[in-house]
Amino acid sequence: MDTVEVQQLADDLDEFVTDVFASLTRSGWQERAGDYLRGLMLDGRRKSIQPMAARLAGPHEQALNHFVTNSPWDAAEVRKRLAVRMDEAFSPAAWALDDTGWLKCGTASACVARQYTGTAGKVTNCQIGVSLNLVTDTASCPVDWRLFVPESWDAGTPGTGERRRKAAMPADAKHQQKWRLGLDMIDEVTGWGVRAPLIVADAGYGSLSRFLCK
Repeated sequence: MDTVEVQQLADDLDEFVTDVFASLTRSGWQERAGDYLRGLMLDGRRKSIQPMAARLAGPHEQALNHFVTNSPWDAAEVRKRLAVRMDEAFSPAAWALDDTGWLKCGTASACVARQYTGTAGKVTNCQIGVSLNLVTDTASCPVDWRLFVPESWDAGTPGTGERRRKAAMPADAKHQQKWRLGLDMIDEVTGWGVRAPLIVADAGYGSLSRFLCK
């Protein structure tokens, strides 16, 4: 979207931020959340903090970076409100479990490793995220997600301590199979009072009897 299109959505976006980020009660946090969403919506290939702050031409880059990387707000509360709101908004036909790859050139970002991703259709250097999405024939929205931790980044793997520290990974971030991450998310969203009419997943999950039996 260009700047004019984002401005036309200003009132709707403000209402969305006030609702979904209601749990962020510290001064300035909701404002920064709105800035970050606008930065994601604006045209531009790179969605990291520095280029987004430049496109926004308002928020100080340091403040936006602090909000995203260091502010101790509870992301689960935001995801919970998003899930409830989206469930009410378009009555999903199903929950879809899937994973997505983000291609990376370097190796410093958390959980980057050589692994298969459907994004590239091959084994390559990337991060993998597993998400649970509410879907209809015409709409979808991710409401819960996890960053997949490869075994090479697991806390128990020799030599990972320093790079985990540099990537600011929490101590409880550990390697789990993607299907287990999926089950955790299904349990979490169900615990928020949202009910699945149907749960679908691709063959990477559907061929696992342990996943299906759960």
